Amino acid sequence: MNKLLLKISIVICLLGVFPYFTWGQQAVSVTNFKNNPLPKNPTSLKILGIGNSFTDDGMQYLPDLLKYAGIDNVTLGRLVRGGCSLEKHHQIYTSGEAGYPRYEKSYPGKNAWENVKDSCGFVEAVIDEAWDVIVIQQVSELAGVYGTFQPYLNELTDAIITNCPNAGVTLAWQMTWAYGRDFDHKKVDYYRRDQDIMFHAIINTVKTLVAETGIDVIIPSATAVRNVRNTALNNPPLDLTRDGYHIDLGAGRYLLACTWFQTLIAPCFNTSVTGNSFRVDNGNIPVTDNNFEILQKAAVYAVSRRFEISPLPPAADGL
Repeated sequence: MNKLLLKISIVICLLGVFPYFTWGQQAVSVTNFKNNPLPKNPTSLKILGIGNSFTDDGMQYLPDLLKYAGIDNVTLGRLVRGGCSLEKHHQIYTSGEAGYPRYEKSYPGKNAWENVKDSCGFVEAVIDEAWDVIVIQQVSELAGVYGTFQPYLNELTDAIITNCPNAGVTLAWQMTWAYGRDFDHKKVDYYRRDQDIMFHAIINTVKTLVAETGIDVIIPSATAVRNVRNTALNNPPLDLTRDGYHIDLGAGRYLLACTWFQTLIAPCFNTSVTGNSFRVDNGNIPVTDNNFEILQKAAVYAVSRRFEISPLPPAADGL
């Protein structure tokens, strides 16, 4: 009888311990989290973009805008691989490979891009700095197809939050733009090769992303580009791109940098991109004293109304 009681006692103890043991072996998910707010008046600010060539397009002139704004305490990083989707980012992360051929940074006081490593891993870049903001995105042709985001986005979000040295890191999303109106690519049959359909699909997908993931800091590049496409500055059929897909090296990249600045930099330092005197003589549409205002306003309006097309004042059409 005593042996039977002893066996029963042992079984009860094991049943009590086992749930805790199995829980301890499982990954703890932190997705659907409440996003951290952007810092206010920080002594320094650190922003990392993880993506592809569209991340390059968005961030290229950000150091220049910082320089001309007199802001010299911002560290920028960009970890890019051409054509990289969320699924591919996830594969690089889970494999631990140095799958990004380029990792660049812009340092405080320099405000210029410098190459850091030719081969870099996902976690390697995430732990490199106590990043205040980490920006991610989907590959452009899938930006309006939310079914391609998961489960990769949630798991990448977990990886960022659990590995970033700054527990208060803010997650942000670049809402990439619809292609030029004459784009012709089998990968965009999702949108019936229609620019309007693609634009609205991207908008609706990002609304879903905000609701389902908690990522609510949105860089509305798609809206900013659409705002300018409705003005005399647009150049159909390229529509502010250089090849139908990637943004123009002049006005296009300038517009995107203004949008990144207004979304991430301006709220932190209580400033605005409006009036920034940086200009760039590149691309099909150089930025000049005659057209910079339309680009800055398009960015400001997009950040203010990130899911809505905003008509720009007629005076802004003066080129």
